[in-house]
Amino acid sequence: MIRRTSLLASAALAFALPAFAADSDLIVFDWAGFEDDNLLADYIAKHGDKPTYAFYGDDDEAFQKVSSGFKADVAHPCSQMVSKYRDAGLIEPWDVSKIPEYANIAPRFTNSEIFKDDTGVWYIPTDYAYTAIAYNTEAVPAEEVSTLQVFLDPKYQGRISLPDNTDDIWSLALLATGVTDWTNVTDEQFTAAADWLRQAHANVRAYWADPSELAQLMATGEVQVAWSWNDSIALMRDEGFPVGFERQAKEGAATWFCGYVNFKDAPGSEDKAYDFINSWLAHPSAKGLLDGFGYAHANDAAMAEISEEELVAADVNPIDTTLLAQTPIAPEMRDRMLQEFEMIKSGF
Repeated sequence: MIRRTSLLASAALAFALPAFAADSDLIVFDWAGFEDDNLLADYIAKHGDKPTYAFYGDDDEAFQKVSSGFKADVAHPCSQMVSKYRDAGLIEPWDVSKIPEYANIAPRFTNSEIFKDDTGVWYIPTDYAYTAIAYNTEAVPAEEVSTLQVFLDPKYQGRISLPDNTDDIWSLALLATGVTDWTNVTDEQFTAAADWLRQAHANVRAYWADPSELAQLMATGEVQVAWSWNDSIALMRDEGFPVGFERQAKEGAATWFCGYVNFKDAPGSEDKAYDFINSWLAHPSAKGLLDGFGYAHANDAAMAEISEEELVAADVNPIDTTLLAQTPIAPEMRDRMLQEFEMIKSGF
């Protein structure tokens, strides 16, 4: 998830800077690009600088690094990873009495025993958006992206890009094979989705690992259709590229949300961890998130201050379609998805 910068520079920037050193009292382990001043205004005003950032490329990489001993104060996993952090004993609850805006987070993001239970609040949701079909509007007719089966169309062989991300790739495959709730996938449904992915693999030009990578693939014309987050769309629109974002294909689209966990035995300042999350949840951060990433904020009160026109322009307004919510699933199923996807990418 990359902040909107030049398409020619953003990928190089993300990978050239594995860490951003600033306030050493707080280490934030995050997706590259989220060291954005517009999300940190209150923190910077109070402490004079941003936290120190370390970056990762996807949720599985982040979890493996922390499991192997990497130390940080907070991290930014998406919802389906929280149970893994809890089960591994890596995180501790937040004290929401120190987070006034927690009360304004939409209940649909907090209503899970994985996120809060009688032992405390383990997760602070902050941002959400969609995964749907991105396409070159000058090369791809709109009717052809009205279905997810476009990814199997031989017409686009070598012109497809899919995410190198377990959760997003399976949201696509399950939707395409008729599954809209991934919390109870049968063996038959799993096999059907895996078979669909193997067919799609034959059309893939590249698996994108980063929104700026996808934006560049589409901007050069190498890729014409992709399964994409909102921020790739924002990047391309800022640069004037002809890109559409079809969130209402007949099979549906995916929706996801991410947030912050509080690490146990963290090296930095616990007080600054709360200053950080309070800065993120401050109302002006919602506009910064929308403008910088094309994402919506989990704070409903902050979102109410943004116009409907702005939400529509960023493709984060509510839609009337089938949505597969990328909510927590059994760790065993997610591990199975991860292993199967690695086999598919390897040609097996």
